[in-house]
Amino acid sequence: MSLLTTGCASHDDTASAPRATASGSAPHGYVEGAQEKAEQQSRLLLNDPATGGTRVLDLITGKTHEVSRTTGTTGLTTDGRFGYFHTTDGTRVLDGGAWMVDHGDHVHYYRAAIREVGRVPGGPGTRVRSDAAVTAVTDEDGRARIYRRAGLEKGEVGAARVLAGTHTGAVVPYAEHLLGVTEHGKVAVYDREGERAASLDARCEEARGDAVTRRGVVLGCADGALLVREDDGIFTAEEIPYGSDVPEAERATAFRHRPGSATLTAPAGKRAVWVLDVSERTWTRVKTGTVVSANTAGEGSVLIVLETDGALHGYDIATGKQVSGTKRLLTGAPDADREGSDAGPVIEVDRSRAYLNNPKGKRVYEIDYNDNLRIARTFALDIEPVLMVETGR
Repeated sequence: MSLLTTGCASHDDTASAPRATASGSAPHGYVEGAQEKAEQQSRLLLNDPATGGTRVLDLITGKTHEVSRTTGTTGLTTDGRFGYFHTTDGTRVLDGGAWMVDHGDHVHYYRAAIREVGRVPGGPGTRVRSDAAVTAVTDEDGRARIYRRAGLEKGEVGAARVLAGTHTGAVVPYAEHLLGVTEHGKVAVYDREGERAASLDARCEEARGDAVTRRGVVLGCADGALLVREDDGIFTAEEIPYGSDVPEAERATAFRHRPGSATLTAPAGKRAVWVLDVSERTWTRVKTGTVVSANTAGEGSVLIVLETDGALHGYDIATGKQVSGTKRLLTGAPDADREGSDAGPVIEVDRSRAYLNNPKGKRVYEIDYNDNLRIARTFALDIEPVLMVETGR
């Protein structure tokens, strides 16, 4: 499928030939078809479900690329490189052409051409999770298909391996294994071939929401969170309880955070936000105005909350006090009921900036969260960006 571009594609969207080393091999970090860069290559994937208009906004060049339309999109998610457009006819996979590889002590940043990959089965409610080797696609019935990441990187979906049984929530690749919560709340560990490798003693009842952090995988459970970790091939699970009874409507069931951060956010009902410090194993409930979306960069940064007044509010997580804010940014009234879903305004956060989509105003705002939520840039668009995710992180 061809891609149309508004604003010519950058000349560095394909890799130049690698310099030969003394042994004649490619240099460390070389990826065929991509160009390595010294800084993060962030891009925003944007979609209007009503018209099908789909754009890729390159945050390095400021150019907007038009790609094939996807109408009736019920959700848009990402694993840091690929965008997954969930529809009733399956999930469209788009290679956003920007990603990072974290080796722990150093990071590689890459950019390449934007291209179509194909479709995978699964309608609304499908959850996609990935690591460097595999992508797990869990449908609304809890059945998971496992795809080789190398195939997607070559622009092909390829054949899938079906994981036995059904699972509550997403199947999550982690530490060269797969984690899934069975219908009975047991956490199962599978190897890459789908064979059961371990079952953990801890339970996660009514599992909803998950996040991969440097501290391990966080699973949202009825009584708090479960942190699953791997050390030298041994998997353990640690409960992080709320510490008090929390009504079902105020549980953390959809986490947002900066990739690489161990500080997670989740709505805590209509007028509060949960902040989970995974390192300290603590929950903090920050009282706010009526919440539409929330996120934080963690590590001492403010909690950023979009409220129904259409403005961003910055809260000090430790004290709960509002310390910064913006004027009204959104056109029209945002819907607080959309928090936790993929539709409507969301806050994406990376290492230096946050991004907020204004669907009715056909704009995306770049926010400097280290400077009192200052509006650093405004991107005008020719579509309503109802759905937005950030890649390249």
